[in-house]
Amino acid sequence: MRKLFFVLIVFLISNTTHAQQVEQSKTGAWYMYFFKHQFKNSQFGIQGDIQYRNWNLGGDLEQLLLRSGITYKPKNTNVLLTLGYGNITTGKFGNSNDTSLESRIYQEALIPQKLAKRLYLTHRFRYEQRFVENQDFRTRYRYNLFLNIPLNSTELIKNSYYLAFYNELFINGQTDIGDNRMVELFDRNRTYLGLGYVLKPTMKFQLGWMNQKTVSWGKGQIQLSFHHSF
Repeated sequence: MRKLFFVLIVFLISNTTHAQQVEQSKTGAWYMYFFKHQFKNSQFGIQGDIQYRNWNLGGDLEQLLLRSGITYKPKNTNVLLTLGYGNITTGKFGNSNDTSLESRIYQEALIPQKLAKRLYLTHRFRYEQRFVENQDFRTRYRYNLFLNIPLNSTELIKNSYYLAFYNELFINGQTDIGDNRMVELFDRNRTYLGLGYVLKPTMKFQLGWMNQKTVSWGKGQIQLSFHHSF
């Protein structure tokens, strides 16, 4: 009887663990709005994004991310510096409605670069201070390399189609997150390839595929984004 009870406990634990694992073969979807505004006759502005991320195509919440910051553009440069704040609600994979909250402060530098006639590069360096529910204070370092390539023109002008690529690396600042819980220094990597369309210089749309890899899982995501300057 004890053996049967032990086998039953192991079976239940095994099934519970399996149910909580991310289903890597299921495609997720991220719906995103990015905005940017430069104040008139000023070096200051604002930028941010709203992202609704799903473990599937819709309905199984992965994250709701609300982020915005004050920007500063040094004179005689194309560099854009940002000090911002983000509020993130993260859901569990599957049928669970449990969520966790995170408040995040971040500093960022965007450095654009053009190579040859139509290679538009942007380097983004971001440093985050993270206040995650039920965890110790954490920090994270991020580097993203963006590449846009116009297809039917040499510039990103009205009615242009373009290929969009990026790769972003995330590195944790600490491995101890409290209560004897540890994480790796490597947090995740995201690789994206998509097609963009310039409706006008202040409005761009992108549709693409992003593969995200963490220490424990890797998963494909469809990304639909609207990029708006006003």
